[in-house]
Amino acid sequence: MHSKTILIVDDETAVRDMLRVALEMADYRCLEAENAQEAHALVIDEKPDLILLDWMLPDVSGVELARRLKRDELTTSIPIIMLTAKGEEDNKIKGLETGADDYITKPFSPRELVARLKAVLRRAGPATPEDPLGAGELLLDPLSHRVTIKGQPVEMGPTEFRLLTFFLSHQERAYTRTQLLDHVWGGNVYVEERTVDVHIRRLRKALALDGHDRYIQTVRGTGYRFSVQTVEKV
Repeated sequence: MHSKTILIVDDETAVRDMLRVALEMADYRCLEAENAQEAHALVIDEKPDLILLDWMLPDVSGVELARRLKRDELTTSIPIIMLTAKGEEDNKIKGLETGADDYITKPFSPRELVARLKAVLRRAGPATPEDPLGAGELLLDPLSHRVTIKGQPVEMGPTEFRLLTFFLSHQERAYTRTQLLDHVWGGNVYVEERTVDVHIRRLRKALALDGHDRYIQTVRGTGYRFSVQTVEKV
């Protein structure tokens, strides 16, 4: 089994180094960010298993970043442990109210950190993106990278496959083009919003068998939604 990925967010290089060494010794893979913007892009691209997030950051505070991540359904399940030098009870409560899963006050021992981190990961439970995804007679198997409709293979490019995987995992909700760019293309990829429309057209063409292209619906003024419910013409 591959080791869990931990994102360390702290503007102090020495603190990041100390945390990275402690976590790598405990067999974790580490990513690092020194501000909220870097951290958010890494969360979108890498989908870490847990975030160690410093309370005080230079641009956007750790508390505000935690609030943003917990508001977005695509990142809300990633556990967050807040790191801070503030030991006062009301600050701890404020940190936990943003949705943080635990709270460690500096200074702390690497052993304590690893123990708390393991406990939070155990509570978070395993994710299972390997399970097949489907709607109607459309089936996508992430492990074999195959898409079928009524058992017949459907050919599509890698971007369309990622887009369909996202839609099947998040059915019945409208997403803007910007959200789709973030979660399908990645937070550090700079492409125009109209790129989404091009790949939506290609995906619809690929799913045309038996009218399955109707599941990908245009939501006027917003973006797109994947739904097995038919849309009434107005």
